[in-house]
Amino acid sequence: MEDFFVGLSQLDFGHIVMFVIGLALIWAAIYKEYEPMLLLPIGFGAILANFPESSAVGEHGVLTYLLNNGIKNELFPTLIFVAIGAMMDFGPLLRRPFMLTFGFAAQIGIICTMFLARFLGFNLGQSTAIGIIGAADGPTSIFVATRMAADMLGPISVAAYSYMALVPLIQPPVVRLLTTKSERLIRMPYQGGDVSKTTRIIFPIAVTIIAGLIAPMCAALVGMLMFGNLVRECGVLERLSKSAQNELANLVTLLLGITIGSTMTADKFLTPATLKIMALGLGAFIFDTAGGVIFAKIANLFLKEKVNPMVGAAGISAFPMSARVIQKIAQDEDPGNVILPYTVSANVAGQIGSVFVGGLLLAFSTWMIANGYDILPESVLSIFGK
Repeated sequence: MEDFFVGLSQLDFGHIVMFVIGLALIWAAIYKEYEPMLLLPIGFGAILANFPESSAVGEHGVLTYLLNNGIKNELFPTLIFVAIGAMMDFGPLLRRPFMLTFGFAAQIGIICTMFLARFLGFNLGQSTAIGIIGAADGPTSIFVATRMAADMLGPISVAAYSYMALVPLIQPPVVRLLTTKSERLIRMPYQGGDVSKTTRIIFPIAVTIIAGLIAPMCAALVGMLMFGNLVRECGVLERLSKSAQNELANLVTLLLGITIGSTMTADKFLTPATLKIMALGLGAFIFDTAGGVIFAKIANLFLKEKVNPMVGAAGISAFPMSARVIQKIAQDEDPGNVILPYTVSANVAGQIGSVFVGGLLLAFSTWMIANGYDILPESVLSIFGK
């Protein structure tokens, strides 16, 4: 009888708080439609993991099995990238190659947040994982966190996906703060034209080779993203392309979400570090948006045909939400201003940029840790008592 009531007898305040957090995520997914495909399973997984003596987690728990064999070995994040690649149309970017620069410029939030996290006392590995939240790319955040800060996987994942869902609330104030009315009214010429099938096929192969040679650490993520896109564009694997976009994406997302939720146990999640991670994650998204806008403003100093600086904000990886948000701001200012082809191009570039920069920083931080280096001198860290 004692074992029968173990759930009630060992229930404490921490468990109750986690139940509330889990229910809040489920509520946000259902009633606010904030990233429902992920926040709902994450919330439910958090509830399952916080029952005292829960059979869902632990040595023989199914969620722990999925964690060890789906996330810690990086299977789920890389499979998700196959699905994302199959969904993405790089045509708008290939018609406007210059937009690729915005996809990299908008990753400045990763660097800024990485340094800020180190200032706040996180070690180099943890700082790198927290900074990747700024990639606005959930699978990349999970991939890096698994390698560099496995104990923080839960809060990092929740921060990444929560703020991705809140892009329509985060980006507009930052964009309006950093641009003038006249800048927001800039119109950009329409650039049409088809991209040849050969170009579409060569592009994912070329990106994989270049990224793999420059930053081998990102080969798995970039490679799987581009493999999915090659399956889409080759024209002879339509059934596989549709399966990747639908069945594979849905199944892996479901398992990924509930498994991440299982890491959100009270002892790991209810800590001061979690609050810092959530704050830093928000800062990362703000820095990313600001970095893209500022880069566009600097580029306009040298360009004959001016770029609407708001396009730079779409360089984050939250595709296609950010592209739509920036277009909406443009139409609020001028109903006839259509910059969507450019925002989509920058947004697609952000997907490539976030994965590439994430892999590059992963390799950089791994090397620094192995050789006993840090991103900040001891003299600077000593000022903050670190």
